[in-house]
Amino acid sequence: MTAAPRRGRGLRARITLLATGLVAAVSALLLWLGWLLAGGVVASVPSLPKGSTVVVNGVRVDAERLAEALADDARERVLLAGSVAFVCVVLATAMLAWVITGHVLRPLREVTVTAQRLSVESLEERIGHRGARDEVAELADTFDAMLDRLQAAFSAQRQFVANASHELRTPLAVIRTELDVTLADPDADTAELRRMADVVRAATLRAGQLVEALLVLARTDGLGVGATGPVDLATVVTGAWRSTRAEAERRGITATFHHGHATVLGDAALLERVAGNLLENAVRHNTDGGWIDARTTSGPQWTTLSVASSGPPIDPDRVPELFEPFRRGAVDRIGTGTGLGLSIVRAVARAHGGTVTAEPVPGGGLRVEVTFPSV
Repeated sequence: MTAAPRRGRGLRARITLLATGLVAAVSALLLWLGWLLAGGVVASVPSLPKGSTVVVNGVRVDAERLAEALADDARERVLLAGSVAFVCVVLATAMLAWVITGHVLRPLREVTVTAQRLSVESLEERIGHRGARDEVAELADTFDAMLDRLQAAFSAQRQFVANASHELRTPLAVIRTELDVTLADPDADTAELRRMADVVRAATLRAGQLVEALLVLARTDGLGVGATGPVDLATVVTGAWRSTRAEAERRGITATFHHGHATVLGDAALLERVAGNLLENAVRHNTDGGWIDARTTSGPQWTTLSVASSGPPIDPDRVPELFEPFRRGAVDRIGTGTGLGLSIVRAVARAHGGTVTAEPVPGGGLRVEVTFPSV
């Protein structure tokens, strides 16, 4: 805590010494010029007859030495008065520079002290500079804005870790319970062991899907897009539908595809994950006998992938929450899936320079539209 004030006083002292030194140098130069000018001006006096004398400061001086005597007297007076003025100017400059730099550097010391007090648990600290709107005030405001972003990021990270822990704990608890119950039953037969194995397999599959989704989200948010190339969105949607069609047919969901020429420059694997997540959500949160409408369109600037589906009614005010991790429909952390589908869609869209929007479908359901820059 004491290092910052020492650095502050060092900078303050250096600025004061620099300002004082510059003023002293300029003052000394002006004093020297005044000394030269005074002597030169006074020396140009009219000549007097030889042999006459003149009294200068109570001293008789021969006429031949009058100019020299007057020049010496003028320079002495200029030097005396100038020296007094020099000392006063230098002292005044030093005091003013010390006071002004202290006032100017105070916000910098506040920034340093605030930064030293910060921790993950005290990110609410702010400088709150209320002085003149200068460069220092801009620095203080920038530091406060950075703290706002850091606090939001840490809060989101804590919430994300808590939600991820909760999601991973559920399949692990299922596995542990099934194993404990089966092992505690000495009469467990083959059918019981097979049932336990099916439950454990489903739980491990869910945990694996969650871990994979977390890795994709971390990769996309942290590293962005890797290898890129032209990708046909229609082909991507067709490939993603193969893994979802069986569940849709089992539930009697009708899917309609409208494929236009839609090519984007990006990572094929990530774009396929976008299409897969949208279609999986459209099937998973649909109603039995519902419908899905998927479209790919292309314009001069933007290429669009849109997936709309029937389903339960969604409050329009809660639509933005669907893009947050572990949000499913109208209820948090309830139902199947990882709860990261739309979060991954948003992260991939941003990594490709695109955007994603969603809106409720009249009568129930959701329409999600992802736009990418056209090739």
